[in-house]
Amino acid sequence: MTKPSLPELLHAAVSAVGGVERPGQVTMATAVADAIDDGSHLLVQAGTGTGKSLGYLVPALAHGERVVVATATLALQRQLVERDLPRTVEALHPQLRRRPQFAMLKGRSNYLCLHRLHEGVPQEEEEGLFDQFEAAAPTSKLGQDLLRMRDWADETETGDRDDLTPGVSDKAWGQVSVSSRECLGATKCAYGAECFAESARERAKLADVVVTNHALLAIDAIEGAPVLPQHEVLIVDEAHELVSRVTGVATGELTPGQVNRAVRRAAKLVNEKAADQLQTAAEGFERLMELALPGRLEEIPEDLGYALMALRDAARTVISAIGSTRDKSVQDEDAVRKQALAAVESVHDVAERITNGSEWDVVWYERHDRFGASLRVAPLSVSGLLREKLFAERSVVLTSATLKLGGDFNGVGASLGLAPEGTEGEDVPQWKGLDVGSPFDYPKQGILYVARHLATPGREGSRGDMMDELAELVEAAGGRTLGLFSSMRAAQAAAEELRGRLDKPILLQGEDTLGELIKTFAADPETCLFGTLSLWQGVDVPGASCQLVVMDRIPFPRPDDPLMSARQKAVEEGGGNGFMAVAATHAALLMAQGAGRLVRATGDRGVVAVLDPRLANARYGSYLRASLPDFWYTTDRNQVRRSLAAIDAVAKAEGK
Repeated sequence: MTKPSLPELLHAAVSAVGGVERPGQVTMATAVADAIDDGSHLLVQAGTGTGKSLGYLVPALAHGERVVVATATLALQRQLVERDLPRTVEALHPQLRRRPQFAMLKGRSNYLCLHRLHEGVPQEEEEGLFDQFEAAAPTSKLGQDLLRMRDWADETETGDRDDLTPGVSDKAWGQVSVSSRECLGATKCAYGAECFAESARERAKLADVVVTNHALLAIDAIEGAPVLPQHEVLIVDEAHELVSRVTGVATGELTPGQVNRAVRRAAKLVNEKAADQLQTAAEGFERLMELALPGRLEEIPEDLGYALMALRDAARTVISAIGSTRDKSVQDEDAVRKQALAAVESVHDVAERITNGSEWDVVWYERHDRFGASLRVAPLSVSGLLREKLFAERSVVLTSATLKLGGDFNGVGASLGLAPEGTEGEDVPQWKGLDVGSPFDYPKQGILYVARHLATPGREGSRGDMMDELAELVEAAGGRTLGLFSSMRAAQAAAEELRGRLDKPILLQGEDTLGELIKTFAADPETCLFGTLSLWQGVDVPGASCQLVVMDRIPFPRPDDPLMSARQKAVEEGGGNGFMAVAATHAALLMAQGAGRLVRATGDRGVVAVLDPRLANARYGSYLRASLPDFWYTTDRNQVRRSLAAIDAVAKAEGK
């Protein structure tokens, strides 16, 4: 039997999901198949509406080797596992003559732990174990959630937190889940045979396609112990998020609260001398942290260095000394010991990492109003790690609607550890960039308006002229506005101001769950939704409810962001342009994501308004504009008001 052609397979899959074949999708699928066949790497930008998930799933399934698909958001993981993969597998079965298996795999703490559920949580303050069901009053929200999870444990097949609806708070979930460090291991655990996390791993080992998240991919790369099954092809969707997710996993943190928890958990398991040593080190660290001022520590102050060495040494002593519990009343000793070890090892590892003082690490203090001070350490760059761990042994396809910044892929490529496209050499991963375009006619569907007449935004200040401009634009649009702000303070100030000025409902991020806010925003055309970072890339509202997307300013990183400013400085010391490589790239990525909220379907019309004149006036403005969809561009405020009013009138006439 002749092997089915890729276009035939793609056609069958697109029909099965009720989609429409797009030229960009065919181009993408062919390029993905070529990259997989010759073991090379591909960065592919596929605009909203291209159907990129089928553009990579079909060639991956046709290839027949095991594939890992890593995504950043829960929504896309669910879409792949619940919708795209089942239908695609069924559609391709007659031609492939096989039915590829697929499975979802996440980190251990995402699954319900039956040991925790039935045996309780080892508690440092109590005698023995803490039965969370008795301790939480059944009338409290926590108590009700715990009882609901106990019932759910008997019904669920996966134990996956995301399958529990409605969801529960992190606090409630923490009572019934464990980290990989706290896990007893399937062979030692009384519930090992029924363990949800182990079942997910077993399903993944048998699957042809494993869907996971960027965080687990990062853990797999960083920690050396493989979490993911062996695979020949890696596909990273939402790849613009990968660097920040990997950085997040590679970031360590120490807080007085975390250190004190480790002390309490270890106290019953070691001799008094070891316990006292850790207690003394913890008190010294806490005293220092009370005086900590936010900001980067280019050199570790002497007193902090001593405090961290004391913590490291005391933690090492405790880890060696943890044996049988001194207190015979402690039940379920294995779980108590494992939880204490996990807490102390975590303190030891971060203290040792900062004490060792790698030139590739950035160390800083942070202060939170609620949580107090924390000491953090993060890699200056993850590009070397990604080049070595990601691209060495398999074909990698990275895709997103925003990978091409300022007109090429080299900026994103560099952040992933890739040399400029076309660079030859031994140990230089070979890759190519491909932009398959978008099915949307951006110049006809959207306008990019830059309010060139406004004052340049300063670091602080009320920006009265910006508020006037915003109010006039929202009024002209008849509501229908998604406001994307560079800080929560700016979003709150704008919501407060416009609630006083306009007769339009203004929703503000944080006043309800994101899901509920988006639902309300989509349901009522007059409603506006204002918020910050997660809205820049998390909102999908096609149609007349979102016809104006406003950005209050170019979203450069804060000048006092320790990690970003350290990265910028490192580029400059290497002879590069730190501002363009770090700050402008960061802003371009966010702006491209934000502008992408406007046109989500072929019938969408509207305006992206940037209330920051630097996009028109500054030298870097052309780089940022080249990173945005190819909208019709203007700085004429009257033209934009007329256009918004006309779009609003059409939507009203159509009853939208």
